[in-house]
Formats: sequence, structure tokens, C-alpha cells
Amino acid sequence: MKLKESLYYAKILLFGEYGIIEDSKGLSIPFNKFNGVLKLSKEGGDFAVQSNKDIQLFYVYLKDLEQAGTLGCYFNFERLQSDIENGLYFDSSIPQGFGVGSSGALVASLYDAYCTDKISIEANQKGDEILLLKQTFSKLESFFHGKSSGLDPLICYLNLPVLIHSATQLDTVGLPSPNEHGKGAIFLMDSGLPGQTQNMVSIFLEKCKQEGFRHLIKNQFKKYNDECIEAFLKKDFKPLFHSLKQLSQLVYDNFSPMIPDNYKKVWKEGIDSNSYYLKLCGSGGGGYILGFTEDFEKAAKKLKNQQLQVIYKF
Repeated sequence: MKLKESLYYAKILLFGEYGIIEDSKGLSIPFNKFNGVLKLSKEGGDFAVQSNKDIQLFYVYLKDLEQAGTLGCYFNFERLQSDIENGLYFDSSIPQGFGVGSSGALVASLYDAYCTDKISIEANQKGDEILLLKQTFSKLESFFHGKSSGLDPLICYLNLPVLIHSATQLDTVGLPSPNEHGKGAIFLMDSGLPGQTQNMVSIFLEKCKQEGFRHLIKNQFKKYNDECIEAFLKKDFKPLFHSLKQLSQLVYDNFSPMIPDNYKKVWKEGIDSNSYYLKLCGSGGGGYILGFTEDFEKAAKKLKNQQLQVIYKF
């Protein structure tokens, strides 16, 4: 059987980092600047060899889940093992550890290529099917992060924006049309260093054992995060930026390990000047940082020493 050569794109979680673990809303979108595809080759370089080893370890993890009766779907393990032996690897331009779904794209590609009872992309519009996909992907991607919401592979698989209402309710959603001539923008800022998702998630879960921090997440974080999503989808930018400022300040005050040390000053300057507001892109600790501004030219001048990439204009 020929290997399915579909492209799987990166993703960006606009809102909901960490909060979705505690049942706040989330909004995630595909990001087509980066992508990956499964390939077969025994002549690949170091990247292909390492990717093949990673897939082999993932295969062992899947077999363990199957034997424990907790996999939740059926894989063609015979064909997967054969392809691994023939040099299966994930040829990807998605940077690892930058919060844009490198492991999610890999999981989505393997599910699509080797799952024998997969939920097809054409039949994904029903909320219960999307939820089932997310639950399955959560188990699969946990191999990479220790604990996964399943959201990254879901976005990479569907290649559609997804609105997470809660842990048990999510739907595909249309985004507001961008205005390519608008002054405002959402942008990525490259910290230059990969983050360590599993370490960051472990720190967050440890902090959640503190009653005060848990209360902060369930009340303040959830409030500002959910307000941002509602305002963004309505293109209601004044309340969006009001809530963004509160959210950015809250993350600055309470998620210190997730903000790279050399970006804490830049983060605070945005809040104090109201020129831009920064938030985590994924788990943080490195990788990309997400920025929002009502005047990109003004923000770019303040961030002239940073690598910025506009992903949405309004």
C-alpha cells in the first residue's frame, strides 16, 4: 500500500494556553507557513534517522496502549512496523519546541496514514466526532508531552480553526476576515530558543496544587481569556485589547517560568506603553511568543531588535 503523502500544517493557539487544561475556552488556527509530510527513505540524513527513531519509540508506546486496552482506535501495526523498517520519517519544516504543533502534526499524519477506523476529515463537522478525535489524539500525543489536550493534532488533522467551549464541547469555527490594509495585527515573535513543553506543563500542574493559583486560573484567567475569544470572533477590538492587557499582566505576574528571562522586560514594556500585549504561544519557556497590537508600525519600532512575523491583520 502506497504511503499517504498529505501535508500537515502547523497550528497556533491564539487563546487558551494552559487554561484549556482547567476548562476555559480556547481558539486554535492552522498555520500554513510550516508543514510536514511522511516519507520513506533509507538514504536520509541525520534528521530523517532521528525522526525514524522517534517514530519507532512512538510505535512501541502505541503497542503498549493497545495491549492495555486503552488505545481507543485501531492501527495497522504490521504496515507501520514495515514502513519504519523501510525508513519512515516525518519530513517537517515545523520548528520543534516553538509552540506551533510539531508533535501534533506528526501524530495527525500517523493517525491518518495507519489508523484503520479513523474519523475521516470529510465527516468532521459534528461536535461529538470532533470531541472523539480530540480524546484519541490526547492519548496519542501524551507520548511526547506527558499530558496532552489532544488539541494540536486535532487542528493539524482537520486543518480548520477550532473553538474549544470546554473539555467536552468543541466545534470548527469561521474566523473574522482579515484586513490586509489594517493597522492592527497579531504577530509572532521568535525567542530564538526552543521551549520544553513537558517541563512547562509539569510546572503548571504543580502550581495548580496551590489553592490560590487554582482559584486565579478558574476565575481571573478564564474570565480574561474567554472575553478575548468572544471579542475577537466578533471583531470587537476595543474590549479585546482591554481583556488582552489584563491577560498579559496576569501571565507576567503568575507564569514567570514560562516567559524567557530575556523577554520579561520586553513583555512588561508592552503592557506599560500599551503599544502591544504579549502572551504565550503554546507552553512557553522559549519558542514563539504571540503579540497583539492596534498599531503594528508603532509596535515594530519598539520591537526593532526582535524577529516579528505578522499572522493576521485587522
